[in-house]
Amino acid sequence: MIALIQRVTQARVRVEGAQVGAIGRGVLALVCAQRGDTEREADGLLGKLLAFRLFGDAQGRMNLSVVDVGGGLLLVPQFTLAADTSSGTRPSFSPAAPPADGERLFGYFVGQARARHAQVASGTFGAAMQVDLTNDGPVTFWLQVKPKEPIR
Repeated sequence: MIALIQRVTQARVRVEGAQVGAIGRGVLALVCAQRGDTEREADGLLGKLLAFRLFGDAQGRMNLSVVDVGGGLLLVPQFTLAADTSSGTRPSFSPAAPPADGERLFGYFVGQARARHAQVASGTFGAAMQVDLTNDGPVTFWLQVKPKEPIR
């Protein structure tokens, strides 16, 4: 699974003009399931996301996580993160999980996040969304947890 995370002062997501999720200070995470991902990868990515230190401490060093600062977490599904852009000028989305798997894993990811963190909002899987944010820094990181290789 992949997450592109951004430290934000605020972020919101709208579907058909209606706000479906919003946070103040915290992390906006664009989340993507790839082929072969399971709940194990979702759990690993969530653990990494919640523990990832991207907020400044008293000395200004990035030593604090979203949990440490009590920030919000806005999770937005984005299958395009799995795009293969290695050749040509048109992306291939074959590395992305099939839609049913992606929706199931995104729902699982959001549910687990809500069980582990107080402030969680989310976008809507499969919807055309508009995301507004104020990136703080800017601070942006790519997180990925790859599926384990099959045993041969």
